[in-house]
Amino acid sequence: MMVVDYPGVNATVMEQALKQIKVSKATNSRINEVDFNNLVFGKKYADHMLVADFDGEQWHSAEILPFQHISVSPSNAAWHYGQAIFEGIKAYKDQEGHPMIFRPYDNYERFNISAERMGMPAVPEWLFIGGMAMLIDLDRNWVPTGEGCSLYLRPFMIAADEFIGVRPSDTYKFVIINSPSGAYFNKPIKLLVQDKYIRAFPGGVGYAKAAGNYGGAMYPTMQARKQGYDQILWVDGMEHKYLQECGTMNVFAIIGNKALTPDLNQGTILAGVTRASVMTLLEEMGLTLEERPVSIDEIVAAWKAGTLREVFGTGTASSVAYVEQLDYKDHHIKLDTTKYEVGAEVIRRLDAIRTGKVADEKGWNYRIDK
Repeated sequence: MMVVDYPGVNATVMEQALKQIKVSKATNSRINEVDFNNLVFGKKYADHMLVADFDGEQWHSAEILPFQHISVSPSNAAWHYGQAIFEGIKAYKDQEGHPMIFRPYDNYERFNISAERMGMPAVPEWLFIGGMAMLIDLDRNWVPTGEGCSLYLRPFMIAADEFIGVRPSDTYKFVIINSPSGAYFNKPIKLLVQDKYIRAFPGGVGYAKAAGNYGGAMYPTMQARKQGYDQILWVDGMEHKYLQECGTMNVFAIIGNKALTPDLNQGTILAGVTRASVMTLLEEMGLTLEERPVSIDEIVAAWKAGTLREVFGTGTASSVAYVEQLDYKDHHIKLDTTKYEVGAEVIRRLDAIRTGKVADEKGWNYRIDK
């Protein structure tokens, strides 16, 4: 029987999960089809997935079953009105080979914040956390151990009504799939500060992990990539100067001995789990952390003064991504990422915690034992 060792976990959660989630194992594993020495992010999927349905009153029919296609009606409400949310979580193996999920409760809480904003039902702990633990236990051999590699977990929920009237769906489908993955960015990135297109406004859904946030960013990002950039550094929609997110990541700037990152007060920025982890580590490293509005003008001024040491993005998929170039109007900021000391130490400390190289004194890991 699986034993979950994680600070604060109620044993009842696993009891509920084991009681309510049916398990149908795959008869033949596809794991031999995967080259674990050359993993690409989001291309291969493990043997199993979790699926559950909401009927308007409660979650039911929860099952872990072989990874497969899902049949969806052309009138599915999610396709027409965008009621869809998701999360990104990673699992690693510790030094003894046990799978460990990194900070899943933070993602669980954020998932339900997104659900509330999108008019969707909350997912219970036994289904999200308990179901994920059961899924990872079953697919534990898919958790890679290579440097920079992880098992990427994608919980998501979509509207399920077969009705094209404009209203919140009554029924929903919750799914978790997982994918052995390598680095999202395998080299430093180039950013274009975008002040024409806007990602999010106060009062909108910028703080939610809603699918539409990413869909709306596709066209501007395509245009930026045609110009040789990897991602966009978004700014606010009112004054077009305050930093928000960079691509799918939160952003940090190291100026002197200060670490700057935009605050969340406007509700336009995702409260990143990796962001929160990095903020904790930066303070432990002795930097002065400033979580506040950060203008692009301040970044440019620091660069001109020679005090801009590093800029990097943080996210579950990307972990910590170094920025080597940042272009804003006529300003072309170039940074020598080979000299990034703060980012390198953050990566080292994060990796040590997530893979059990050091004691998890913060209680960030959800270890799954046999």
